[in-house]
Formats: sequence, structure tokens, C-alpha cells
Amino acid sequence: MRFSANLGFLWKELPLPEAIRAAGAVGFDAVECHWPYETPAAEVVKALDQTGLRMLSQNTGRGDSSRGENGLSALPGREGEARVLIDQAIEYATAIGAANIHVMAGNANGPTANATFVDNLRYAAAMARVHDITILIEPLNRYDAPGYFLKTTSHAIRIIEEVGASNLKLMFDCYHVQIMEGDLSRRLSALLPLIGHIQIASVPDRHEPGSGEIDYGYLLKFLDRVGWAGWVGCEYMPLATTDDGLVWIENLRRKLGG
Repeated sequence: MRFSANLGFLWKELPLPEAIRAAGAVGFDAVECHWPYETPAAEVVKALDQTGLRMLSQNTGRGDSSRGENGLSALPGREGEARVLIDQAIEYATAIGAANIHVMAGNANGPTANATFVDNLRYAAAMARVHDITILIEPLNRYDAPGYFLKTTSHAIRIIEEVGASNLKLMFDCYHVQIMEGDLSRRLSALLPLIGHIQIASVPDRHEPGSGEIDYGYLLKFLDRVGWAGWVGCEYMPLATTDDGLVWIENLRRKLGG
């Protein structure tokens, strides 16, 4: 099982290149991030080259976060701005060799928002395909992201099917899915062909995966049995410092037998 450090939460006190180096120093297999755009791409590439890590994913921009915006791609009337953010993400991902881009839907609802999201995802998938980049969409839970357009895996799958692009996949964040839907093992097994990335954190507090109501020792063994060959992103908020909390990953590796 290959683990990726999500640098949106881990070592967030460090500049992104230093956070990459910190992840490499403690043995993570890859990294992912949220919004890297203030860091020159060349600095990220240098850190990735020095550590031998790869960047798995990044998000499109949120829009105006001071107004509570959490993405623009499902917002009717904001299509031009949404596509600027998509273009920005593709350009940056191409520069640093990122494999995936999470296109953020934003706070919206209703059929017009759905149609807007579908159209913007078709644009994103077409533009990303040229660079061999996969587009991801991620359901977010109603507590952490009230008003967010995409809340459930079933809605995400309907959108993926409507868009009809081979490089559009589901970001299956076990934390969000457990809160909104539960039944993780059956959902993972059923949706496996459509999943592009998996993320983990404890539930309900979103801390280190070694605590809370999800037994990741069981769940990750289950993923291995059903044939998951991708990465597992560690997107959790450390209870103290990142380094102080890393004992969880050694405990989990022992449960997994390696």
C-alpha cells in the first residue's frame, strides 16, 4: 500500500518545497496538495527531484475565499472564471508533473448548477487529456463544506457518466463518504473502476487515521483484496504536530504486514 502525504494539512507551517522534503525524509511515497499556485513551479519541481517523490494531485482555485467561495465550476454565470481556474491548474500541473486535478464544484444547487458543472468538466477533461492528466471530482460532507454542490458518491457517479470522459474519475475520500453515506467497503468495491484516488482520515475528528470509527487496518487490507493498485492519500489534520503524530503510519503498516 503506497501512501501520499497531503501537504494541504501536513507540514502546512512550512513552504511547499520544504514540506515536500519533510514528507520525503519520513518515508512517504508521494505527495499531494491543495492550492500550490503562490509557489513557483520550478521550486516544487526541484524539491520533487531531490526527494524522488511525485505530486499526485492539486485542486483548482476556490475563487474568492473571503466570500466563502469553495470552487466555481458548478456556479451558473461564472463559467468564464471557472475555466480560467481550470486552465491555471492544468498549466501548473503540467509544469510540476502532477497526475490529477481536483476540479472544485463550489457552493450551488439545482439542475442548472448540475448542467454547469457537467459542461465545465467536459472542458476540463478535454483540456487535461492532452497532457495525460486525470480530472477528479470529490463529494464533501455537509458539516465541513455546508452548501457544497457535490455531497454523495451517487451524485458524483451520475455526473461522471453524463460527462462521458475517460479521464474523469472519483476522488473517494473515506472521511467525507463515511460521514455522508457509510458502508465504505461495499462502496469502494462497487465504485473501484471509477475511482481515481483514495484519501483517508479518522472520523469524526479528521485526525490521524489510527483513531476514530474507521478501522483502516481492515479497510486497506480489503482494498488490497479487491485490487486497488493506486495511492492512498493521507489528508488529515494532525492532532499536534505532523511529526509527533506519524506513529500511526508505522502501526498501520504493521497491521498490513509490511
